[in-house]
Amino acid sequence: MSAIDIAAVLVTLSAVLGYLNHRYSRLPPTIGLMVMSLLASLAVVGLGGLFPTLGLTDAMRGFVADIDFQKTVMDGMLSLLLFAGALHVNLGDLMERRWAILSLATVGVMLSTAVVGVLAYFAFATVGHPVPLVWCLVFGALISPTDPIAVLGILKTAGASRTLTAKITGESLFNDGVGVVAFIALLHVATTGGEVHGAHIALLFLEEVAGGAVLGLAAGYLTYRALRSIDHFPLEVLLTLALTLGTYALAGHLHLSGPIAVVVAGLLIGNRGTRLGMSAETAEHVGNFWTLIDEILNAVLFLLVGLEVLAVSMDATHLLVGLMLIPICLVARLVSVTVPIFLLGLKRSYGRGTIPVLTWAGLKGGISIALALSLPPVADKSILVACTYAVVLFSMVVQGLTVGRLVGMVKESDTP
Repeated sequence: MSAIDIAAVLVTLSAVLGYLNHRYSRLPPTIGLMVMSLLASLAVVGLGGLFPTLGLTDAMRGFVADIDFQKTVMDGMLSLLLFAGALHVNLGDLMERRWAILSLATVGVMLSTAVVGVLAYFAFATVGHPVPLVWCLVFGALISPTDPIAVLGILKTAGASRTLTAKITGESLFNDGVGVVAFIALLHVATTGGEVHGAHIALLFLEEVAGGAVLGLAAGYLTYRALRSIDHFPLEVLLTLALTLGTYALAGHLHLSGPIAVVVAGLLIGNRGTRLGMSAETAEHVGNFWTLIDEILNAVLFLLVGLEVLAVSMDATHLLVGLMLIPICLVARLVSVTVPIFLLGLKRSYGRGTIPVLTWAGLKGGISIALALSLPPVADKSILVACTYAVVLFSMVVQGLTVGRLVGMVKESDTP
């Protein structure tokens, strides 16, 4: 199928299933769409088993196989979704909690990677499918970052307070950059048999994350100056679109963190550009445009996550170790949240209920699946992809559908 055919099918399915969810099941839009596409995928598998001559399962698996999930998410959707999310985040709220957000997005991700990696090593051995420790650490790196797309989508309907929203969104917008750096470094070690050097990782982190932030700031400022010099909303909308796609593409060519670059650019335009560089009419059009982009791409992405079950190899061993890794990832998330907060002496300001919410709201999503699918064709790839999918499904469905209730139980003030 051509790219246009695939896009047509995905958008049509998103619209139909989105309508059915809104009309009947009333689940949160993104989760509802994913659940319905997952059920539809399982129904196709069931019908294929009952009526093998129809070839339904093979046809659907062929369609899903034609979609390069990793490139679609990482090179296509991610920049647009991150910019749309950052555009509506209050920079002042992030700056008030900058040290907590920074520690959660760096120390927290590293801790989670180590905890998941070590415990996963024993889990794989327990089910009789031993996986080398370095590959377990690679799995820890790809599963540790919270998915900003999933988190921002859930918080829209969870009714979280302004303070809690700032803590969760701030961390989730930035920790994927650290997770990708750790993933790249550990993947290099796993594939070349080299050693992990702290200096090399620190340099890679500085280049990817700090370099990406500088690029995003520079590109955002240039776009802001351009926005101030004109008052023509179609062109100004186009400038923000060019900023997002151009910055992300340039970051990739410069070996910088594209996600960090577009987040920084989005924060600058959303907080300074809309207030000082645009008329009220333009700011409204820009906001509406990016809200629409966010809603449409989120629908397609969560549909893809549900359809990917057709492409994942899942046997009894994969399922068992996947179920074992779900609580392991939750424990690692708890550790990665609790340790930085205690080290910074923020327990009192965060409140007793915030740590459970931060733990449970640490959703995994399409980014983790995309990283897992980008693994080279090694012997353990199938089980690592299957386990990633199991953790993501639990995170999206169970945590995503219940985090709103947990948020409602946490009463916290707006003090930082």
